[in-house]
Amino acid sequence: MTEKTNPRSFIPLNIAVLTISDSRNEDTDTSGRALATRLVEAGHQLHEKRIVRDDIYAIRATVSAWIAAPEVQVVISTGGTGVTGRDGTPEAVQPLLDKTIDGFGELFRTLSYEDIKTSTLQSRALAGVANATYIFCLPGSSGACKTAWDRIIQYQLDFRTKPCNLVELMPRLLET
Repeated sequence: MTEKTNPRSFIPLNIAVLTISDSRNEDTDTSGRALATRLVEAGHQLHEKRIVRDDIYAIRATVSAWIAAPEVQVVISTGGTGVTGRDGTPEAVQPLLDKTIDGFGELFRTLSYEDIKTSTLQSRALAGVANATYIFCLPGSSGACKTAWDRIIQYQLDFRTKPCNLVELMPRLLET
């Protein structure tokens, strides 16, 4: 059968959103809200949205719980990817990863350069896989979250994206 007679169908995923911040709350969390809105508009399900303080162990505990939950397929965090003393998201998440997706951070910084020029080098955005769960760690600005979702993540989390996408790899993530 050809693609025209057998098109791929959208596969909705359960996605958890984590905002890392010492100062934001549900009313001021524009980045987490932007991600939650976009993923639902794309047809995915928001499993949970949470805000935790900028603390490596609080971040790691939340992400660990989600990657241990079989119903969570994707975790997207926002915040804590910069270079200041309080920015610890990469240090919290990296030890949990089974594999990193290096191309994500590289592509994100390339796309961000269009908007923020050389300031993009301050971003330590990253992605990877842990226990068959995709994890994306984004900067805390709503602009960065929109760039990451609109230009990268939404396509990789859409089974219809050709030539390939992360969803079609999901059944094979736990292969040994």
